[in-house]
Amino acid sequence: MYRLLIRPLLYLLDPERAHHLAFGALRFVAALPFGRAILRLLFGVRDPILRSTVLGLDLAHPVGLAAGFDKDAIGFEALAAAGFGFVEIGTLTGRPQAGNDKPRLFRLPADEALVNRMGFNNRGSADAAARLTGTRDAVVGVNIGKTKVVEEDDAIADYVASTERLATLADYFVVNVSSPNTPGLRNLQAVDKLRPLLASVREALDRASPARRVPLLVKIAPDLADDDVDSVAELALSLGLDGIIATNTTIRRDGLRTDAATVQALGAGGLSGPILAARSRAVLARLRARVGTKLVLVSVGGIDSAEEAYARIRAGASLVQIYTAYIYGGPSLPKRIASGVASLLRRDGFRSLADAVGVDATPGGSP
Repeated sequence: MYRLLIRPLLYLLDPERAHHLAFGALRFVAALPFGRAILRLLFGVRDPILRSTVLGLDLAHPVGLAAGFDKDAIGFEALAAAGFGFVEIGTLTGRPQAGNDKPRLFRLPADEALVNRMGFNNRGSADAAARLTGTRDAVVGVNIGKTKVVEEDDAIADYVASTERLATLADYFVVNVSSPNTPGLRNLQAVDKLRPLLASVREALDRASPARRVPLLVKIAPDLADDDVDSVAELALSLGLDGIIATNTTIRRDGLRTDAATVQALGAGGLSGPILAARSRAVLARLRARVGTKLVLVSVGGIDSAEEAYARIRAGASLVQIYTAYIYGGPSLPKRIASGVASLLRRDGFRSLADAVGVDATPGGSP
């Protein structure tokens, strides 16, 4: 029904407007009496083989929603009720910002891909804090980034400000240095700049939340050279980080079915979708070879099926995230992927999800 009826109607609209409409409809349903219960009945997954404890969190299944969908923490409970095992909100910045000029989100249907140059449009970390306060059913990760107008030399203070506001409200914390849409942001992936940034965020988390250690992860780009991936892995180990999320969108445009002229006309932005799968798998394999089981690896980029999610788990990912595939696959996709992974685990004789994590990992880091 989604592909035949709902998606064609949504695709008559500008992609960003369609996103707001669909997300608003989900939140509306969740706000109705018994709305969340109905969503859980339709889309929930409660299979014991999928349960796991990751980052100290009890998760019903490993399929989460990547940052960027719920930028302002306005619908995480609805999304969790609609089938996600966990929801990552953001990216949030230290100050509110409008993001880049519109249009800034584009579909490539032939590739089931998106190009976005949103530019961290959000109401700011202080605004989101109010909605994250209180008890909740959803497992929520908080993803933070740099405010666009903040100079690179002042980036640490900007990240720390968001950290102090949100530390006690996050189930886990993510430092995003990998979006291609904020000038200078990816420069922070260089180890000499990344080390003081991550160390400062870790210290701020510990100050703000002395009673509970908040897990800290860093999100990296697929466009990093292999040597730089290795350097980030070594840095994460040396700083005692809890995990790495790999990968964000890419600035590359090769291998697309969409004709080159159409792609070029869209302009700059991060590309997401199945085209990312091969590189994301390669980065995951490389990270696993270097960090082993010492860090939690979260794989994102090009995951659109149970088979792809299962391959990432066997390669070393404890958790997986989707975004673009959700736009193309519709609201039942998280359930289809999670249920499919459960079937694949049983097919291969595993008794739990944790037993399958990393079974295909190789010392050399080959995908």
